[in-house]
Amino acid sequence: MPYNQFKKGELYSFITGKASTAISRRLQKNFKEANVEITIEQWSVLYHLWKEDGLSQQQLCDATFRDKPSITRLVDNLEKLQLVKRVSSKNDRRMNMIYLAPEAKDLEEKTIELANQTLNEALEGVTIEQIEIAKLVLQKVYDNLK
Repeated sequence: MPYNQFKKGELYSFITGKASTAISRRLQKNFKEANVEITIEQWSVLYHLWKEDGLSQQQLCDATFRDKPSITRLVDNLEKLQLVKRVSSKNDRRMNMIYLAPEAKDLEEKTIELANQTLNEALEGVTIEQIEIAKLVLQKVYDNLK
């Protein structure tokens, strides 16, 4: 028995990322205006490496919810920008560990500040209680389908 109170198209559009897409577009715009020349997808990889440097490509897949070909392409492009470097794992030479280059470390503070600014823009007029409800609902949706 369906419990949603939306028309099916509205609910599907919302859950599949209408808000997420709008936030990503605004963050990309804010990056461009600040002369940060990376994509949101590249930034998401860097973000996880800032949290823990030296992750495997599989760990980056898991952290960013992307498939292996996508992560390989993103890491290739980040290498070309000299923001990361691949190093063969000491334990398993078939596995590459991804490490931040010094230039990427320099981007961390600026891009995190831009991300916080973007979230503040997105959440203007939204109460803490509404945010908590949204988090609970979206977590439940995710858990139902995991």
